[in-house]
Amino acid sequence: MKTLRLLILPCILIYLFAFKKEENLGQQLAKCLQNELYSQLDSSALDSVFVKTLDSLSFKLVNSKSLKKYYKDAGYSPNFILKFYENKELDSLTNYLNNSVIHGFNPKIFSVGEIKSLIEKLKLNNFKKVGDTYPTIAKLDILCADAYINYINYLKFGTVNPRKVIQDYYISIKQPDSLFIPGLLNSENITDTLRGVQNTSKQYTALQTEYLKCKNDSLRKMLAVNMERLRWRLPEMNSTSYVQVNIPDFKLVYFNNQDTLTSMKVCVGEQKDRDYEEKMKIYNKTGDFEDRPSNHETPILVSNINSLYTNPVWNIPESIAKTEVYDAVRKNRYYLKKSNIKVYYKDELMDPMEIRWWKYDRDKLPFTFVQESGLKNSLGKLKFAFPNRFSVYLHDTNYKNGFKLKNRAISHGCIRVEKPLKLAELLVSDQEKYNKMRIEVGYKPLDSAYMSLYENKVKAIAKSSDDYKLKTMRFVPKQETPILITYFTAWYQNNKIEYRSDVYGLDEKLWVAMKKFR
Repeated sequence: MKTLRLLILPCILIYLFAFKKEENLGQQLAKCLQNELYSQLDSSALDSVFVKTLDSLSFKLVNSKSLKKYYKDAGYSPNFILKFYENKELDSLTNYLNNSVIHGFNPKIFSVGEIKSLIEKLKLNNFKKVGDTYPTIAKLDILCADAYINYINYLKFGTVNPRKVIQDYYISIKQPDSLFIPGLLNSENITDTLRGVQNTSKQYTALQTEYLKCKNDSLRKMLAVNMERLRWRLPEMNSTSYVQVNIPDFKLVYFNNQDTLTSMKVCVGEQKDRDYEEKMKIYNKTGDFEDRPSNHETPILVSNINSLYTNPVWNIPESIAKTEVYDAVRKNRYYLKKSNIKVYYKDELMDPMEIRWWKYDRDKLPFTFVQESGLKNSLGKLKFAFPNRFSVYLHDTNYKNGFKLKNRAISHGCIRVEKPLKLAELLVSDQEKYNKMRIEVGYKPLDSAYMSLYENKVKAIAKSSDDYKLKTMRFVPKQETPILITYFTAWYQNNKIEYRSDVYGLDEKLWVAMKKFR
């Protein structure tokens, strides 16, 4: 009999445990908020208040659609209160929201004042009837959820999608995916997430520190927009070495991890016409080429340098052919010959002296123009190519005086580099290739083993006629090297913040787009 009782007792315990009644929502809230009043809670009534509150707050909720789905799926349970009120994590949330000024945000965008007031209301527990608590519970939970999502989103991805604001921004920055919001709403520890999303990079924290110290409104504005740029998540690079061109700084830097291998001046595309957008509207209506505004700004992009060319030819873009080349040849019929530019009609070489240029309107010009390699070539002796849809590349130049200018936004969009040979040497990372490249562009090799090759080249040129045609040769870098064409007007360098002029006016555009966040 005793044995039987011993066998039955565990079964009874298992049965009772399996069918133990779970705490209902009212009991959970009573325990969480330390007030037995909530044990009288009417779940259907709270559901109704949640629905009405979500609708009434729709105008101010950034994530209204996602939150409506979340709360419906969760049976309108105030999960943020249940999970994060008693353990003080909601207080931690309000502290982070309140301190968002360090990122250049206005805490009001997160409704932090209202959230704090609602939390205080719950703490006072001055409700007479359980029904009086429903609006407070619903509003607090919804506002906390929305603020939490927004705060994490803004720090992790930025407040503004640059591709929607800046015309010539062509980097595909990472954006939140479909799992981002549900993942946040189902967080079990929001304090860890809030702490983990803080940008701790040297660049970002330096701008933050200066932003908080700075009293100059113009500089604070520059710091704020550049912190925003640092929040954008660029594509990951598959190499520790990369080339970065910063347009406002007019400079190229070749990095290996955090080490600078070389740095040089560059000339970038000139600023587009003032009131470009308005002028484009007029051009789109008239279709008259004379109304077309100029835009030679260098695009902001990411790519990989995959080819180097010695003695390149220049396939002159249509936009330049119809403007500068057309005007020059109309004024001086010898311009093309002096500039070593060939003219083609449907791939057939033409004699420019026999073309009656006055017969052709610039917008219906049927010819293509190619500048042959040589001393007069605008691309100089070296060209560095990388895939992009704008036919933009790095290149040498026959106009070296451009590097003496303070404002070096003077090109048609491509990037002229001050020290092309140094850049080539780092990219090929092969002394045999590099010595052959030097020979091809007319420089002595560094290795004496290649001196005879160089001397033969010099003799061949000396014996030839004046129009000796230099040969274009393609070289491949040791590995495809990422290139980032960026736009920063403030950054940390050598223990101080460097500032540069907003050469394309992009700071102002970004500042306007960030208006509702500051």
